[in-house]
Amino acid sequence: MGRVNLALAINIGLIHRLIMDPDSIFWAIFVFMWLVYLWETYLSYRQRELYRTVTKIPENISSIMDQETYEKARLYNLDKSTFGFYVGVWGEIEHSLILIYGGIPFLWRVSGEVMQKYGFDSTYEISQSVVFLIMAVTFSTITSMPFTVYSTFVIEERHGFNKQTPGFFVKDQIKKFFVSLAIGMPIVALLIYIIQIGGDYFFIYVWVFLLVVSLLMITIYADYIAPLFDKFAPLPEGELRTKIEELAKSIDFPLTKLYVVEGSKRSSHSNAYFYGFFKNKRIVLFDTLLADYSPVNADKKEGESSKLETKVGDSGEATKVEENTKGHKKTGCNNEEILAVLSHELGHWKLGHILKNLVISQVNSFLCFAAFGLLIDQQVLYSAFGFDTRPTIIGLIIIFQYVFSPYNEILSFCVTVLSRMFEFQADAFAKSLQHSSNLKTALIKLNKDNLGFPVNDWLYSTWHFSHPPLLERLRALEKTE
Repeated sequence: MGRVNLALAINIGLIHRLIMDPDSIFWAIFVFMWLVYLWETYLSYRQRELYRTVTKIPENISSIMDQETYEKARLYNLDKSTFGFYVGVWGEIEHSLILIYGGIPFLWRVSGEVMQKYGFDSTYEISQSVVFLIMAVTFSTITSMPFTVYSTFVIEERHGFNKQTPGFFVKDQIKKFFVSLAIGMPIVALLIYIIQIGGDYFFIYVWVFLLVVSLLMITIYADYIAPLFDKFAPLPEGELRTKIEELAKSIDFPLTKLYVVEGSKRSSHSNAYFYGFFKNKRIVLFDTLLADYSPVNADKKEGESSKLETKVGDSGEATKVEENTKGHKKTGCNNEEILAVLSHELGHWKLGHILKNLVISQVNSFLCFAAFGLLIDQQVLYSAFGFDTRPTIIGLIIIFQYVFSPYNEILSFCVTVLSRMFEFQADAFAKSLQHSSNLKTALIKLNKDNLGFPVNDWLYSTWHFSHPPLLERLRALEKTE
């Protein structure tokens, strides 16, 4: 028994020494970071092999997609996946070099030197933190910009999705950069201030502050921030608007405004969403979702031509088909299919998914900041990354990005599983409103329009897809019929 106790004591002592050793902490975090990268790379490889090898359309898909569209989807996703592999390799190498060669403490020292140049010493920690973040965001933007340009003007352009001119792209990126700084820096400054003056229970005040900020951002984003990048216009009076208002009324959805966003100036990908709180809800439709929304179609990118055809849609009504000379045919959705898509989206609201996600995120936020409160004064964490002091912003980065990374991976997977369950439930809700048939045709059309590849590796899709694959959703809708 004495030998057992001695061995146990030795093991506990070794574990304690490892935990309290900065080098051990650093290399443990570094190794885990690479393990996550290798796991993600392996999953992507499994999916990419399907893009490469499954060149003939499977029999179970031939009824919803022709060989030509299938091949376009395969090549598009193969291009994206291959490019994503090289972006991932570069990003991981860059990240590793920053950590190994002390890029974070170096940037903190440079930000301190900038402050000293203007007569401010280290006591102005909040100001130095803002300078540090501006430098970090600038560095990240510069190093990632070549990949963003290639993705937009080579891959997306090659497959007919990009609608941006170089001038529009440059203005858009500049606006994104400065708007993100204008919004993010005051929030970060206030966050640091609350942590510094909040005492032992600062995490409660931080949680309340971030809750207020998140609710405020949800409220103002579409009205004041999104219009800085895209044009929003009221959906014109007509059959579609009337039917949407009737749909909202039938399920007691408090719809106050109905917009169309001019997303086609940057991409031909389509979407729809709603936002707002309590009795003030708005619905936003992308113009690329609407088959017959002409005001935006008339505004084409210079040098790009298109052909407009008229064909009979699945519901029997005339539907415009836009064929980009650089890409594939764009079908869009007719009125009944748009109603089906909105029935799905409003199902998330009716079934309480929005509230449940908000509660989950806030509970997670509270617990994370409570744990952060226990770790913020542990000098060993800062020493592991080359710091002799404990700047608050550095503590936030180390703990949330690195120390919490195992937890973040598990949480991300759990949220993905929950999201897939919610999607099935929202589909079932749309079916309960007698929109099953139109939802199926809408899902098929949207999958074709966005060149979604219908063959998915089970492990890759389980880990990554927040929305179930197309075939799973169609089978689920058929089961409930």
